[in-house]
Amino acid sequence: MDLAALRAQQLELASEVVREDRLITDTPAFIGGADVGFEQGGEVTRAAMVLLKYPSLELVEYQVARIATTMPYIPGFLSFREYPALMAAWEKLSRKPDLLFVDGHGISHPRRLGVASHFGMLIDVPTIGVAKKRLCGKFEPLSDEPGAVAPLMDKGEQLAWVWRSKNRCNPLFVSTGHRVGLDTALGWVQRCTKGYRLPEPTRWADAVASGRPAFVRWQEIQG
Repeated sequence: MDLAALRAQQLELASEVVREDRLITDTPAFIGGADVGFEQGGEVTRAAMVLLKYPSLELVEYQVARIATTMPYIPGFLSFREYPALMAAWEKLSRKPDLLFVDGHGISHPRRLGVASHFGMLIDVPTIGVAKKRLCGKFEPLSDEPGAVAPLMDKGEQLAWVWRSKNRCNPLFVSTGHRVGLDTALGWVQRCTKGYRLPEPTRWADAVASGRPAFVRWQEIQG
């Protein structure tokens, strides 16, 4: 594995990420959610992709792709391991979202290229990173109430918003993926959060990927 070549590729791609709003439409008709996991001891990469109608945020389509894992786990290079399965799931969607939430980091990455930015550039769709853990940078302690927010800073640059979406839950790290500014990214995540820790697009992607009860009920209703 030539990490120097991958690092150079990351830096080149990161320099091309569009960090301001270049949205397809001011009010998306459909918002997508993406989640990646691994099965069989990491040998299989599983990507779930969901499509939600906006503003109702009802699930209208889901796709799951399972492919052989193409590279080992190497911290800082996760997007190279995850994007092939994401692309496979993306290509199965019958229609494409106007905006995509990815469970993972956007520019809030040591080399400014987390999976939300990497994949967002590959498909050239406005993309937001919604991560559950910090990868780099520092932030001031948040107050306990829902809605508390602080900038995630690294080397004098803001990389994300750290936002507490729910009481007694760890905060989320909301960042630009591609073609969405930081403030707009936070605004969309807030609009799409309905009482759970995760916003609906990535909550549903996780539910599909893991076969959670909410998704099982949805399947039963669909008949």
